[in-house]
Amino acid sequence: MQKPIVVHTREELLKELRALEERGVSLALVPTMGYLHEGHLSLVREGAARADRVAVSIFVNPTQFGPGEDLDRYPRDLSGDVEKLDAAGAWLVYAPKSPREVYPEGFQTWVDVEGLSLGLCGGKRPGHFRGVATVVCKLLTLFRPKVALFGQKDYQQLAVIRRMARDLDLDARTEVVGMPIVREPDGLAMSSRNAYLSADERRRALSLHRGLYAARALHEAGERDPARLIGAARDAMAGDVDRIDYVELVDADSLETVERVEDPVCLLVAAFVGRTRLIDNLVVGR
Repeated sequence: MQKPIVVHTREELLKELRALEERGVSLALVPTMGYLHEGHLSLVREGAARADRVAVSIFVNPTQFGPGEDLDRYPRDLSGDVEKLDAAGAWLVYAPKSPREVYPEGFQTWVDVEGLSLGLCGGKRPGHFRGVATVVCKLLTLFRPKVALFGQKDYQQLAVIRRMARDLDLDARTEVVGMPIVREPDGLAMSSRNAYLSADERRRALSLHRGLYAARALHEAGERDPARLIGAARDAMAGDVDRIDYVELVDADSLETVERVEDPVCLLVAAFVGRTRLIDNLVVGR
């Protein structure tokens, strides 16, 4: 099979997409920031099952990083990513070489999903979801795929993207699909940022997974008080994480906090292990 086509500019991309459209070939899109792992590759394989070709974007989007965050040190390995995508069966890789390719001089149009962007990561990272929604809107408009695939590890992000696609009628052409979290054998959610972790931090990071499953066990035993379920997660994380950003229990669809658990709900955690901010989640009752 032919190796993935790698393009770096809007013009190169549009040339390939027009040729594909003329042949009536359907397309799946997997937007990423690169440094790919099995979680990303599972999206590519699912895309191949849902469309004739799979395109992957690799772009470390500066507009979703805040001051003091890890934009400059975010891991990058384009050649390694392309090798992995070749093995996974991707057709094309769009890898802009600079932010100016995506946000040209004079850029001033932003997409802000107001309600779902509040709280959770949106509260801790102001402006983050404006950057996410804007870049994904641009990608869906450029590629016009049959389907776009995202991982559920970024649960709030997926909700924001789904709402954006619905509100702007992008879902008239593109189905937004969320795929299950892919975990390491010991339960750690796969993430490009796991590369930051030392051996000790890697061990301590497992406490996020333990916290979620401690809360689920309590729920399965009949507990319906959000405070007790959140407390179980916090207790399981205590002593291993360096700082908890949040532990929250929300309605799985609206992301609104709940006073009493009525299934389904989602428990979401964000915590720092060393300098690395990790997130994880678990849907209960669905």
